[in-house]
Amino acid sequence: MRQIVAMGGGGFSMEDDNPGLDQYILRQSEVSKPSICFIPTASGDADEYIEKFYRFFEKEDCNPSHLSLFNPPHKLREFVLDKDILYVGGGSTKNLLALWKEWGLEQIILEAWEQGTVLAGLSAGAICWFQEGLTDSFGDKLRPIDCLGIIEGSCCPHYDGEVNRRKAYTELITNEEIKSGYALDDGAALHIVESEIHKAISSRRSAQAYYVYNKGGKAVEEKIPITYLS
Repeated sequence: MRQIVAMGGGGFSMEDDNPGLDQYILRQSEVSKPSICFIPTASGDADEYIEKFYRFFEKEDCNPSHLSLFNPPHKLREFVLDKDILYVGGGSTKNLLALWKEWGLEQIILEAWEQGTVLAGLSAGAICWFQEGLTDSFGDKLRPIDCLGIIEGSCCPHYDGEVNRRKAYTELITNEEIKSGYALDDGAALHIVESEIHKAISSRRSAQAYYVYNKGGKAVEEKIPITYLS
């Protein structure tokens, strides 16, 4: 079964006292003690980010590791395909996509997904799976970016967590400058099975997920029923 868990925000890097989303990701593997690999490319392999990953997942029933493209394993493909879960961190989506393409990692990750490896991530690590995402990677303002296209449509993370996200996303959809798609509050996530939305989940009672589309020249937000991970 091919699965993706895309988080608007949250997880070990944003909610160290609320493990709901990360524990949900671990439960999606069919392996009793899954090997989970953190891919921090978007943050430039920030040391503190990697340390936070290990601090959380070393306490869970799993085998954590991380992949650095600045110090890659000798056999990159074999290393990636050996994992049960690939967890992609946040940061610059533009840099992430450029480095993945340079190393051929996007094709290796797609191969892993086809064989049943669970893909997960937040922010840049969420939008990268869609056709398009809303990113601040360009520096001057929030812009659309073409992504891997595994999932149809666009994605906007941090919908309630960053002041300009909602306004920018709805304006771009109104002007048909970005595809209709999914907006995720911090703490909200989509569980995608076989490229279709299976369910929406949240680690915060207030967090919501939306399908946002253009209707008659105006952006419409449609709430997706969401399950709170108590």
